[in-house]
Amino acid sequence: MVRPARQKERDNQQEQEENTGTTIQSCPECDSQALLRSPDETELSCEDCGLLLEEKRIDHGPDWRAFTHQEQQKKSRVGAPTTRTMHDKGLTTSIDWKNKDAHGRSLSADKRSQMNRLRKWQTRIRTSDAGERNLQFALSETDRMASGLGIPRSVREVASVLYRRALERDLIQGRSIEGVATGTLYAACRLEGMPRSLEEVAMVSRVDRKEIGRTYRYIAKELELGTKPVDPKQYVPRFCSELELSPTVQAKASEIIDTTAKKGILSGKSPTGYAAAAIYISALFCDEKRTQREVADVSQVTEVTIRKRYQEQISVMGIHE
Repeated sequence: MVRPARQKERDNQQEQEENTGTTIQSCPECDSQALLRSPDETELSCEDCGLLLEEKRIDHGPDWRAFTHQEQQKKSRVGAPTTRTMHDKGLTTSIDWKNKDAHGRSLSADKRSQMNRLRKWQTRIRTSDAGERNLQFALSETDRMASGLGIPRSVREVASVLYRRALERDLIQGRSIEGVATGTLYAACRLEGMPRSLEEVAMVSRVDRKEIGRTYRYIAKELELGTKPVDPKQYVPRFCSELELSPTVQAKASEIIDTTAKKGILSGKSPTGYAAAAIYISALFCDEKRTQREVADVSQVTEVTIRKRYQEQISVMGIHE
């Protein structure tokens, strides 16, 4: 049985801890520091004397029972997480284009007219100023180009963050929205280790290759991105996959790149052309030959470039045709 003095001391300590937000360090009954918290984080008790020191009467967990992950997902009430790929971060609502009520019945003519007016005002409210309209168009362009390049959601998020930073720094002025959006997407690919060549990006963009390169260099300098030169080995898995080559060819191509790069011939060369030549040599070594035309089509370089890089690489490796 707890003595009155001990009980009063324990009540005062708990009241003080609740007011100050501090945690209990020792047991007020036996001065033991061997405190044990229950698995559900609702009770704190002394391991020596068994005194209950803290009890949470509010359960912050869900009000349902779920025994599997599938059941938990079905009963979850939360919506989609916020995303930087949408100008409003996905927090606003949208009115469906279907002119039907909750029971699936078609709306009357008056109701359809009313819903059209509501959709129009909803669109106006979501983009109330020029900055938001700029951001909405740029992010939609980024998403369209990323889909065409097969870029994952994580890289799109980085590209959207870079564009928002450029917009805040007023780097868009004097440049096209499409150009800056393409430049930030190209920069995001390089930062996330999933590079795409300027030729590939230009194929899905509405601006030419020269403007993309110029805009990318300007943004990288102003935002201090500090991007490093692209490693040709980052292109090898994707090119080999599109050429349907085995993992052996892929490993051999990476080995050729490492060996020849140490000789100093990579400096000043296009990484895509360098990787394409290494894949062409590796395919020859592994009896999975591909023509220069096939490799050039996949890597978006010319056959002349592949022949030049091919001659340089076999030369430094001491291989004679």
